[in-house]
Amino acid sequence: MKSFALTFAAIFVLATSVFAQNKYTLDKYHSRLAFSVKHMGISSVDGNFKSFDVTVTSSKADLTDAKVEMVAQVNSINTEIDKRDQHLQSADFFDAAKYPTLTFKSTSFKKVKGNVYKLSGFLTMKGVTKPIAFTVVHAAVKSPMDNKMHHGFAITGTLNRQDYNVGTSAFAAVVGNQVKLSAEVDFAQE
Repeated sequence: MKSFALTFAAIFVLATSVFAQNKYTLDKYHSRLAFSVKHMGISSVDGNFKSFDVTVTSSKADLTDAKVEMVAQVNSINTEIDKRDQHLQSADFFDAAKYPTLTFKSTSFKKVKGNVYKLSGFLTMKGVTKPIAFTVVHAAVKSPMDNKMHHGFAITGTLNRQDYNVGTSAFAAVVGNQVKLSAEVDFAQE
């Protein structure tokens, strides 16, 4: 009976280590969630979300089974001009009072080539959920500061703001429809 218990314990430990999920903690001091949109077709307005969180879990070393989730607080939108930020938070655009968050939940994280991946999932903004895909460039290094593996993701993609009812067509002459999205995120592997 004692050997059975030891065998069972050994199998349990082995199984949990093989199927363990690696968790990654977002380093908010070295991460940024940003966007860029054309103003009257002649210049770009850049902005970011000051308050956001991203979680990543994966059981594979190459991250091909990674699950990525992101939540950004709409009232943290920042374009360096308070009046514009307040307008973007209003019902004319994001309607932060009614829809306080933007969310993304991945459905796949596939290696394309080398350290380039395709991240697919669903983005929910202003109550509208649509599929979206991003290009991700991954880098990893062991930090001399905390002796942990750190993973960096440079993420890029585009969306049409009209697909999410962000800004009415009345703003089409002033605000471009195509919005470039970018994120630089740093994670410490736990």
